[in-house]
Amino acid sequence: MNLDLPTAERFARIALGHVGREYPHKLDHVLTSDDDARTPRDLHPIFFGSFDWHSCVHGWWTLLTLRRLFPAIGPAAEIAALAAERFTPAHAAVELAYLDRPESAGFERPYGWAWLLALHHEAARHDDRDWADILRPLAIAFADRFTPYLAKLSYPITVGTHFNTAFALVLARSWSVARDPALTRAIDEWARRAFADERNYRGWEPGGDEFLSPALTAALLMSHVMDRASFSAWFDAFLPEAAMARFEPVAVSDRSDGKIAHLDGLNLSRAWCLRAIATAIASSPRASALELRARRHLDASLPHVAGDYAGEHWLATFALLALYPQPPGDEWTVCR
Repeated sequence: MNLDLPTAERFARIALGHVGREYPHKLDHVLTSDDDARTPRDLHPIFFGSFDWHSCVHGWWTLLTLRRLFPAIGPAAEIAALAAERFTPAHAAVELAYLDRPESAGFERPYGWAWLLALHHEAARHDDRDWADILRPLAIAFADRFTPYLAKLSYPITVGTHFNTAFALVLARSWSVARDPALTRAIDEWARRAFADERNYRGWEPGGDEFLSPALTAALLMSHVMDRASFSAWFDAFLPEAAMARFEPVAVSDRSDGKIAHLDGLNLSRAWCLRAIATAIASSPRASALELRARRHLDASLPHVAGDYAGEHWLATFALLALYPQPPGDEWTVCR
């Protein structure tokens, strides 16, 4: 279940094939007059590809991550050249100005917010380029939205789609740990209020168009918030072994249907969560069973990250998450 060079190159080629593809496109855009009817490239000169804004953002996260992990990868020069073309101060200023519109207060909340922070977090690892400096104002703008949002979010949103709170906070927290201690505290306090007392998960999943597991994303977030011993005990109470029977790979009936294709993402994101949780409870007898379950989920959908644009514009990102090498101390996957 490790990421190798041929797989990395395949994922990079897939992402390069869509981050610059403007159409078809699904805008998250509120119009107040005829003047607001504009093209994706005009509205978002960096993130106009990949069918929608958030998929373009995490498509770029995929490309930069692969460039770092595999510097000799075939498309490395193409990735750098395209990033230099897109990541410019002028383009970033247009993206930032879009957020200043009153109608943009809920733009991409919270999924796109979190992925932009993840992209900035990755860009900062590329010391040979100024990408992080260019993206920093955008990252700060989205980070500044999280604390007031959490202050008024009385209940977690536990659907398995873009509105899922826990998934977004995992990504946001990875960014904040090194940059914004106040945001980290806000996330940790909110997560404990939302999930610390939960026991015997009995939610209905999978949903028919979900790409995230409400239970496993909550558990993944708590693995970052709690120390290892406390998390292991919490996880045993939250998702007892008997409850794991519901977490089998899901079948995808029509990969040309954008919503049904979400289920391939569910298999891949579950594999990521299961592997990360297994790392967090490495001393528990349950860890090996979680790894085996992750492998079954990965095997079910890894062959389908390309083929139809309904999934191709985003699935490689979730395949990369599932295959991420998990070095010691990496805040993406290993709890404190």
